[in-house]
Amino acid sequence: MIIGRSSEFFDFFVYCIASVLVFPQLLFPGESAIVGTIHSFFIFSLAFIARPIGSLVFMTVDRRYGRGTKLTVAMFLLGGSTAAMAFLPSFDSAGMFAIYLLCVLRFTQGLALGGAWDGLASLLALNAPDNRKGWYAMMPQLGAPLGFILASSLFAYLILTLSPEDFLAFGWRYAFFVAFAINVVALFARLRLVATSEFGSLLEKNELQAVRVRDTIRHHGRTVLLGALVPLVSYALFHLVTVFALSWVVLYTPANPGQFLLTQGVGAVLCALGIIASGFIADQIGRRRLLGYSAAIIAVGALLTPLLYAYNIINEGMIVLGGFAVLGLCFGQAAGTLASNFKREYRYTGSALTSDLAWLLGAGFAPLIALLLCVAYGPIGVGAYLLSGAAVTLLVLHFNKQFGQKNTD
Repeated sequence: MIIGRSSEFFDFFVYCIASVLVFPQLLFPGESAIVGTIHSFFIFSLAFIARPIGSLVFMTVDRRYGRGTKLTVAMFLLGGSTAAMAFLPSFDSAGMFAIYLLCVLRFTQGLALGGAWDGLASLLALNAPDNRKGWYAMMPQLGAPLGFILASSLFAYLILTLSPEDFLAFGWRYAFFVAFAINVVALFARLRLVATSEFGSLLEKNELQAVRVRDTIRHHGRTVLLGALVPLVSYALFHLVTVFALSWVVLYTPANPGQFLLTQGVGAVLCALGIIASGFIADQIGRRRLLGYSAAIIAVGALLTPLLYAYNIINEGMIVLGGFAVLGLCFGQAAGTLASNFKREYRYTGSALTSDLAWLLGAGFAPLIALLLCVAYGPIGVGAYLLSGAAVTLLVLHFNKQFGQKNTD
């Protein structure tokens, strides 16, 4: 389970890091560093636009051919599109074709991520004892920090051991080759889980089967929208401490990107510990309450961080480490929070749609918006953006406290 999620996030973060360190120079050499990064972040967002489409397509595959077939096709599509990026030509050698090719491959990654969603967080939370739901729900979330640790460590090694010319010419491509190998291993690990009779019986028990999207939206459109907004600040912070933070260091500071990636790797360890802690805390105070407290902490941080940074009281490393630690608490319980609000027959499709929309609204455009705000207003613009996400999360949690009581299993 964790191996499979780690492989998905490894692919995800390999692209994230390359979107800052490689693609602006490789594909937009005639532009300034900031403009090139903005263009790169536009392409970055394509996967999140494609993800709901991927869910639609692969739900049909699930209904007709089974979950094992769906997962196999999705994982090979994810690994294949990621590995193909290793052969991406430069703008100097292929012109606009190189940009179009990356757009296609990034969109394909998003389609595959939509198909690779398996509902494990929802399934585990629904089948866990009442006093252990938070603990079980956090387990699949550990794949994110583990995937980032692998991706950031690999890129840090390449940057610190190769010259800038060699890294841009060929070094970065090794990370994309590794991604395909990891995907193959993870595919077999996940198929072993999906193929077990225990997994099948749990799916049967909770009726976690794919149903038509239009039927799900007709019966639970409101729940899908609320569920997508609940983790808004969590998913925004997810990309601010990873992708945007790296772009800030590259564009605005003289720091070595390789060293900063190692710092982010340490932050990912703190995130993993925070995810584990979220399981304990959520079982004591409740998952929604933990998400609310986390959003409040993020809101305070969004207000204070630009001020503290402006007066050199804190630096980029401290901000990232603190951000990762808080991210662990909220991200650990962000998935499947509203799964029980869906009627049984709509839980699988409803949870998938909720996840896709949450990533699209919360994370898909976060690096791009943050960078544009930073260019226009400085760090205070980024803080205001994160503060708005925290406000939305808190409002929806308050509203859903009443709404959730109207839904029964």
